[in-house]
Amino acid sequence: MSASATRERRPSTGAPISDLQGPVGPGFSRPKHKRTFTGFGAGEIKSVEASIPEPQRAAWKKFQANGFISQEDFEREVVRHVETTLARSMFNCDETAAYAAASLAFRDRLITEWNRTQQRQTFADGKRVYYLSLEFLMGRALDNAMLNVGLKDVAKNGLSDLGFRIEDIIDQEHDAALGNGGLGRLAACFLDSLASLNYPAWGYGLRYRYGIFKQEIVDGYQVEVPDYWLDFNPWEFPRHDVVVDIQFYGNVRKYQDEVGKQIAVWEGGEIVKAVAYDVPIPGFDTPTTNNLRLWSSKAASGEFDFQKFNSGDYESSVADQQRAETISAVLYPNDNLERGKELRLKQQYFWVAASLYDIVRRFKKTKRAWAEFPEQVAIQLNDTHPTLAVVELQRILIDLEGLEWDEAWTIVTKTFGYTNHTVLPEALEKWSVPLMQNLLPRHLQIIYEVNLYFLQSVERKFPKERELLSRVSIIEESQPKMVRMAYLAIVGSHKVNGVAELHSDLIKTTIFKDFVKIFGPDKFTNVTNGITPRRWLHQANPRLSELIASKTGGIGFLKDLNLLNELEKYVDDKEFKKEWAEIKYANKVRLAKHIKTTTGVTVNPAALFDIQVKRIHEYKRQQMNIFGVIHRYLTIKAMTPEERKKLAPRVSIFGGKAAPGYWMAKTIIHLINNVGAVVNKDKDVGDLLKVIFLEDYNVSKAEIIVPASDVSEHISTAGTEASGTSNMKFVLNGGLIIGTCDGANIEITREIGENNIFLFGNLAEDVEDLRHAHTYGSHTLDPDLVKVFEEIKKGTFGDATAFGALTGAIEDHGDYYLVSDDFHSYIQTQALVDEAYKNQDEWISKTIMSVARMGFFSSDRCINEYAESIWNVEPLSPKKETAPGLLMSTREYE
Repeated sequence: MSASATRERRPSTGAPISDLQGPVGPGFSRPKHKRTFTGFGAGEIKSVEASIPEPQRAAWKKFQANGFISQEDFEREVVRHVETTLARSMFNCDETAAYAAASLAFRDRLITEWNRTQQRQTFADGKRVYYLSLEFLMGRALDNAMLNVGLKDVAKNGLSDLGFRIEDIIDQEHDAALGNGGLGRLAACFLDSLASLNYPAWGYGLRYRYGIFKQEIVDGYQVEVPDYWLDFNPWEFPRHDVVVDIQFYGNVRKYQDEVGKQIAVWEGGEIVKAVAYDVPIPGFDTPTTNNLRLWSSKAASGEFDFQKFNSGDYESSVADQQRAETISAVLYPNDNLERGKELRLKQQYFWVAASLYDIVRRFKKTKRAWAEFPEQVAIQLNDTHPTLAVVELQRILIDLEGLEWDEAWTIVTKTFGYTNHTVLPEALEKWSVPLMQNLLPRHLQIIYEVNLYFLQSVERKFPKERELLSRVSIIEESQPKMVRMAYLAIVGSHKVNGVAELHSDLIKTTIFKDFVKIFGPDKFTNVTNGITPRRWLHQANPRLSELIASKTGGIGFLKDLNLLNELEKYVDDKEFKKEWAEIKYANKVRLAKHIKTTTGVTVNPAALFDIQVKRIHEYKRQQMNIFGVIHRYLTIKAMTPEERKKLAPRVSIFGGKAAPGYWMAKTIIHLINNVGAVVNKDKDVGDLLKVIFLEDYNVSKAEIIVPASDVSEHISTAGTEASGTSNMKFVLNGGLIIGTCDGANIEITREIGENNIFLFGNLAEDVEDLRHAHTYGSHTLDPDLVKVFEEIKKGTFGDATAFGALTGAIEDHGDYYLVSDDFHSYIQTQALVDEAYKNQDEWISKTIMSVARMGFFSSDRCINEYAESIWNVEPLSPKKETAPGLLMSTREYE
């Protein structure tokens, strides 16, 4: 072999032990059937099964794994995992080891159902849903798995026998750091519902090594530190056999083939490998266990360059690997810098390209014609982050599979649905043309062609409306030119949906009105968001769930949330109300303990708990809330001791993260903490007011916070919040809302009645006029707000210059989010809350009535609406036996 001949380098992990074929010794032959890592298509399974010799089949059948059912079996599994998997013993098994062993016991049980589900779906050969989301805020998996398979009591008693409290074991788990806010939690609720309703579905996301970040509060400021959540994660399965090469940079070579067809070849550049990690998603009260596939990045060249290492160039020997791994290191890297923007675009393409490779490969196994692709595949884009999937599928079809442009584009548009999550024009994603030209040259060409054909069709339809063309163009003619991702998503999808009725109406009449004119109103629809009652009632609030079950005839309401209607009968039942109030109080005591442990502040559980926990953003108006708290503080300070006695004590609780580059949001956090530092130590005020900021808000903290709320704040400027789902969680747990007529607040009001919600503020249709008046007319600040600002400027809450931007945005820069316009109404409504809370008997009736009417806001209802009106997909109910003698070897590892 000549020295210059290239050798194929095998990765050390993937090299087969032996390449032997055929007989391997006297009387022995290799099995005649072919076993593969990547599973089989439905048609192949039958022939493969027939080729497996009967004795082998019997042996596999006999020793097939089955998960535990009884407490004794569970204890045996836990002890086995402690002693053999973890190599520990009774003498050194701490709570972390017990968590690991219990998780592995449940994981083993889930895997068998997971295998059968994938086999059943492959065998049925029907349409599948693929949900593409940059975030999946899953929360803790062990508690969810215990509840979904109905074996939490078995685990509780088993762990108790072994010397552990189940609560302590559950607390050992890190939240999966795969998201930030509502977008990611919605995706997690949807995965739960898809599995619980038996829909064949996969989620696709990125496996962030550090997720968003862990939030610490230091001297009142947010400090971001890495979140090492992957130290031990028993819920993921590395699929080192499922690896996809992802290309970046390079150039495009075009030529004509022998029949004169134009061919484009994307060459050169850099290759990064995407490695699949699978996470089982168990359904509630069903064996269906779906899959969430997360992609991790690694260098195509291997761990490091041996030549560079040997020559002593240690740093650059690992440069490829480090550069590749940054792609899946952090969710939303700070994009204030150009390099941050490139990394975000890299992330998005990396994830959608790997996911589409997977989806296309799975489809090709069915040997169907390409025209049938949309009949087998429904892909939902959760916001604009995965929009490049539209371009990537077109590229695969025309460049790699050789389809004609029109045929390919028809397939693309029938396959995709796009969920919009914002009405804020500035939040609609755009990427600069030069950045895309450098990173994804072939995709930019395709985007330009898509845009050309689209604008030609618009011009044919509206020949005299030239300015319409520039308004709807996917390419924005700015400096530099920008690609409008939301427009690309609309043009490339067959359905576009908003996530609340107001939001869906607003996008049709504001940011996307030109597209409604072009495509007609049928392309645009609404699916109001929902939440999974399994996690947000049964898991977060088990005592309330038990009480509801005792009055509604069992836990059927967790699958059909409309059964909550039964509770209306008990609105005036004294015994029921007493028990209801006791559960709320116990939840408040639990939160008060958490506050004491984490902040050192003692709060009174009998006080009104007023909570605002969500992403920190000016449009969500945490600044208005804290200004209101300062107003309350000043009011209390001005009262006589007699007046103070009549006041309802209140605890104002905040939580949420600010994006690392979002200075204004960080300033809001700083002000909240500084106000808390002053108010919580003021002896005049005592228990009448406490201000708490809970650091590092996440799903498992929400499970403690949400059930403890008396009032929650959903106070975004009308017309800015797409839907909100935390509002649904709070009401489902017997908390009332103070909020604006925005997002899903409107539909919640319609369901529960105006008497059971505290609404205030301007309406969405008046917002534009008010903003216009601020800019071009007179803008008088609310006098109460002026007093608040004076107090801040006096330095009462620390260095006044630190908050200049916050007050300046309202005083000098047009008050874009209408804080001053709504402040008076907000303060008045808070006074109504105080009055209503004093009448506890009536308050409890309001909360019971609210819970009773929350049936509409289940994510199960959402998923059924998506399935019917957007995806056209049917559930696949599990049967007792999948298919005669189906074996683990036909596991669709896909």
